[in-house]
Amino acid sequence: MTGKIIKGIAGFYYVHIEGCGVYECKAKGVFRNKSIKPLVGDNVEIDIVDEAEMKGNISTVLERNNDLIRPAVANVDQALVLFALKDPSPNLNLLDRFLVMMEFQNIGTVICFNKSDISTDEEANKLSEIYTQAGYKVIVASVEKGEGVEKVKNQLHGKTTVFAGPSGVGKSSMLNALASDYKMETGEVSKKIGRGKHTTRHSEIFYIDKETYVIDTPGFTSLDVPGMDERVLEECFPEFISSIGKCKFTGCAHMSEPDCEIKRLVEEGSISAGRYENYKSFYEELKNRKKY
Repeated sequence: MTGKIIKGIAGFYYVHIEGCGVYECKAKGVFRNKSIKPLVGDNVEIDIVDEAEMKGNISTVLERNNDLIRPAVANVDQALVLFALKDPSPNLNLLDRFLVMMEFQNIGTVICFNKSDISTDEEANKLSEIYTQAGYKVIVASVEKGEGVEKVKNQLHGKTTVFAGPSGVGKSSMLNALASDYKMETGEVSKKIGRGKHTTRHSEIFYIDKETYVIDTPGFTSLDVPGMDERVLEECFPEFISSIGKCKFTGCAHMSEPDCEIKRLVEEGSISAGRYENYKSFYEELKNRKKY
């Protein structure tokens, strides 16, 4: 049988088989011998050990399309990051931090701004313009009123999506709104793994619909993706790409150098001043990290 690992904890892997449910599995010793560590998101083949108890062994980890370092998951098609327009006010430094991490790992991201029912059109339009201008798809939604949920669902359909966002923005409400069987699926897994006994620092996959999975991920407060340094940061801001190499000085960091094309575009309004300030902050953070 073939399924997808939706959670891994304490040496057990929970494999969702469409139409059957979740099987509690162990990985065969051959994986350890080959230094293969199954990841959440892996598509695997399992051998059934006990059908009544829904237990099995993972016999094969199928070839991955990709695997991310942070969060440590496999076979991701895209990311969707959810922030509230209000209550709490969006922390754009945190949003840009997540976008940079996904860009570095070559994962396209969709941005959803929730709680449009308690914010103004002006606030929603301002944020949408910043990120649309930067090259991102933006969805404005209100889970409370059911607005924009169908757009999000269409964006997720048939894909495995990393779903992220800070607390209080309506992540759980959005997941509940996306599928009527979400609560049943999460309840099934909760019962099997004893949710509450473990921390929520692990990535976990929820089955939403046919071939549609959402990976609920832990926080993203630091730019700690291995291999990332300040020299590649400019490539993680899509709105910078077409201007790289057009500055007066070769290797321009777009910080304090004169005749910088990026700074010129910021001054004329083609690049968001706020996004540029976050670029500078991240640049210093990555540069200083080398010293320690």
